[in-house]
Amino acid sequence: MTGKIVLLPGDGIGAEVIYAAKDVLEAITKKYNKPFEFSSYDIGGVAIDNHNTPLPDETVKACKNADAVLLGAVGGPKWDNNPSDLRPERGLLGIRKALDLYANLRPVKGFKKLLHASPLKEEIIQGSDLLIVRELTGGLYFGQPSERFDNGNAVVDTLAYTRKEMERIIDKAFQSAELRNKQLTSVDKANVLESSKLWREIVEEKKADYPNVTVDHVLVDAAAMKLITNPTQFDVIVTENMFGDILSDEASVLTGSLGMLPSASLAEDGVGLYEPAHGSAPDIAGKGIANPIAMILSAAMMLRYSFNMNEEAQAIEDAVEKIVNQNYYTADLKNDNGELVNTTEMTQLIVDAI
Repeated sequence: MTGKIVLLPGDGIGAEVIYAAKDVLEAITKKYNKPFEFSSYDIGGVAIDNHNTPLPDETVKACKNADAVLLGAVGGPKWDNNPSDLRPERGLLGIRKALDLYANLRPVKGFKKLLHASPLKEEIIQGSDLLIVRELTGGLYFGQPSERFDNGNAVVDTLAYTRKEMERIIDKAFQSAELRNKQLTSVDKANVLESSKLWREIVEEKKADYPNVTVDHVLVDAAAMKLITNPTQFDVIVTENMFGDILSDEASVLTGSLGMLPSASLAEDGVGLYEPAHGSAPDIAGKGIANPIAMILSAAMMLRYSFNMNEEAQAIEDAVEKIVNQNYYTADLKNDNGELVNTTEMTQLIVDAI
């Protein structure tokens, strides 16, 4: 059976990295005889330019009919002064909502050969291997009202969650912890926010359903500090939308570059969306120097979560690790002892390793 994959290149370096991932998936097809059917659609700034909306209806329809979606990146200064409904980021939020992608999984694992690229001391980050589970469709980013008033001199944003929204992401985190080291850290701001108080109550309720998992509660400000000073204490972190957005980007320094971090956004039943943790990087777009590894590793996550192709996913991950261990690196990963390669060369090295 042919797997239907929708490609959403988006803006900036999105197209460069997403077609690198496509090349890698085609290598998987050749090796394992697992065919994929690819189709491309607009999202973000390019969709605004071409369709006057950051998320065209045809894009949503195609994604709903696919088996999986690969997203490059959206955004750029070209659209910074657009009204809020014509911002590229609205396309990203919109597709998450349309597909009910409530769970974002972001693994953060440092490659031994790249620890030098992190601004943190190697002895601090050595052995870091964690998974951030972020709620993706609720909270402050989607709450209403969200507007200015008093002639633009006052603002209101609304943080809203239902019990069901919290329960399903917390269940996903417990399930993820069971598959790893059975350690879960729940991050909230229960000393201030009512939403966090309910969140903590639900985590405590759910503990009975997962007796093998050890649970800690950490306030978000303390978690931000501990993520930098002692990251190896974490295995699975679960938190709400905005806290997860901030902490997962903070965690990127453990690897030395956002260009190494993949992510998966999953629905309860239905298509999953896979994207790198980095943005559109308009300053390097078109120069052929973008790091494609985060996108390639996102494709590996796609094989694992959407197609149950664990062997094939592992082949990609092993190929990436092999090439990194051979000291090949892209411009975002300084390595005085290695060989600098561009986007195309890094992709070909990984394809050849597969």
